[in-house]
Amino acid sequence: MTYVVTENCIKCKFMDCVEVCPVDCFYVGANFLVIHPDECIDCGVCEPECPAEAIFPDSDDKAAGWLELNREYAGVWPNITRKGEPPEDREEWKDKPGKREMLDPAPGKP
Repeated sequence: MTYVVTENCIKCKFMDCVEVCPVDCFYVGANFLVIHPDECIDCGVCEPECPAEAIFPDSDDKAAGWLELNREYAGVWPNITRKGEPPEDREEWKDKPGKREMLDPAPGKP
């Protein structure tokens, strides 16, 4: 099992999860974070830290379709080990559905 970041993170990218990860398995895109599934040790400490409730174990139905996307982008985006500056409008996007098509494939800044 691994944890994955899902749609709720898109355009929110709070990054509280990054601060608590003991193995630094988060990678940053322009408007989304991902977890490298081969680096995640399944500790789960990131899940309750996410204000957008975007992190789920890969066994959860809410994670369906996100595992491979996390794997793909973790292979090309930079690793992030400290919380950066979240988007100013993150609260406006926090609970909005249907954000998957807004995922920006560009790498972010660690």
